[in-house]
Amino acid sequence: MLWKGGHAVDAAVSTALCLGVVNPMSSGLGGGAFMRQDMYENHPEDKSKGPLSMAVPGELAGLYEAWRKYGRLPWKTLFQPSIEFAKKGFEVLPYLAKEIVTYDTKILGDPGLKQVFAPKGRQLQTGDKCYNVKLAESLEAVVEEGPRAFYNGTVVGKGCANAGGILTMEDLRNYKAKVTDALAVEVMGYKLLGMPPPSSGTLGISLILNVLSNYGSASALQGSLGLHRLSEGMKHMFAIRMNLGDPDFVDIAQYMSNMTSPSFAKKIWQRIYDNTTFPPGYYVDRWSQLQDHGTSHFCIVDADRNAVSMTTTVNAVFGAGVLSSSTGIVLNNEMDDFSTPTEVSPDQLPPAPANFTAGEAAPDNKLAVVIGGSGGMDITLAVTEVFINHFVLGMEALAAVQSPRVYPKVVSLEGRHHQLKAAGIKAICQLIMQTFESSVDLGRKHGRDSLGSVNFGTLTAVRDPRKDGKPAAEVNDTKLWLKEGSI
Repeated sequence: MLWKGGHAVDAAVSTALCLGVVNPMSSGLGGGAFMRQDMYENHPEDKSKGPLSMAVPGELAGLYEAWRKYGRLPWKTLFQPSIEFAKKGFEVLPYLAKEIVTYDTKILGDPGLKQVFAPKGRQLQTGDKCYNVKLAESLEAVVEEGPRAFYNGTVVGKGCANAGGILTMEDLRNYKAKVTDALAVEVMGYKLLGMPPPSSGTLGISLILNVLSNYGSASALQGSLGLHRLSEGMKHMFAIRMNLGDPDFVDIAQYMSNMTSPSFAKKIWQRIYDNTTFPPGYYVDRWSQLQDHGTSHFCIVDADRNAVSMTTTVNAVFGAGVLSSSTGIVLNNEMDDFSTPTEVSPDQLPPAPANFTAGEAAPDNKLAVVIGGSGGMDITLAVTEVFINHFVLGMEALAAVQSPRVYPKVVSLEGRHHQLKAAGIKAICQLIMQTFESSVDLGRKHGRDSLGSVNFGTLTAVRDPRKDGKPAAEVNDTKLWLKEGSI
């Protein structure tokens, strides 16, 4: 789309649509959120799977609003690649194949998912062709009629009704994308621009970095001790983060102020000890932590340095576990992103009342980096670690992204070839690191061994080996796509 003269937003819309086709376990036109506080009181499991977990899908409304404001190319042009992928088929890459196996119960338990991902009873494997003709038809309807085809019943209303959901035509017709100003925070000499609440990412990154800045040197964040300090900062951030909610419904001004305040961060820093860690109560971890994993992310910068950083999600992997047979759309379970008053979590902590229903630039304002991630709660942690790796520890962009990461609670390992490494501090052992046998394991095993970054002029595109991403660059009339893999 950039090669055709499009704005970064044109490319973002087209990319998001394509991801909905080829990465359906993590993204698609089926994503959004609305509920009332007590609707799952007697059946809390209904908010995580099946028809009652579906919320108003908001992705298309957001994409259309962005295109209407900034797009240069015709609306129809943005849909052509995704329609072709859905109609003519696309190759199943390793990550999708792995998720099909991991979530086989979901897939085999829903007629729509089974028809697309396990045709004739056989689950698709790496290298197979996947087809979703009904999704192609839905996309074609949106091309011809615009978003109204999606929200007036031609597409989504029919799909949700057929799946047994409770969304009404009024819910769909009343949905509007909300445009807000980016949240800007100053930290470590950079201005971070990101999503404001109800998204917690920008605030979370700001708090962790402000806490760690009190150590005053890059060497303080290196080695096992540096990892311990990072992990402690993450724990404090998560505890405070759970007080956030939608500012349209709850007052979170004080929490926002605290999470961007250097003085508040210093108070947290003073509670971090180099020779010990603490039980959850020490971090004021009063509320249970919600988990979601069905996300995809991409970043785009055009020739004019317009930048887009976008996360698209259906919440859990394969969303509600429902693919509408009439529309080909994987429907979300975004209702699970809200707390309910009677909910009990595995950690025995109560839900957060604030969540009950009711890019970065340098000081001279030049673009320094556009960054994002996927993985639910882990997004904030991953982006923070990449920032530290690059801007504090001085790693090259590729190394900063592909380096092993630490998480303060549990690490989900992608495959049996990954090992566990304990990072010990004296007698304390609190961290589990995610390590790679090789950062190109999946790519090399499936014949996709190539570069993981591309550099033209002052821009460098980098991808993460943990999923099947591809860095790409377009220069004048030359279009270069780099295959999955890495150096």
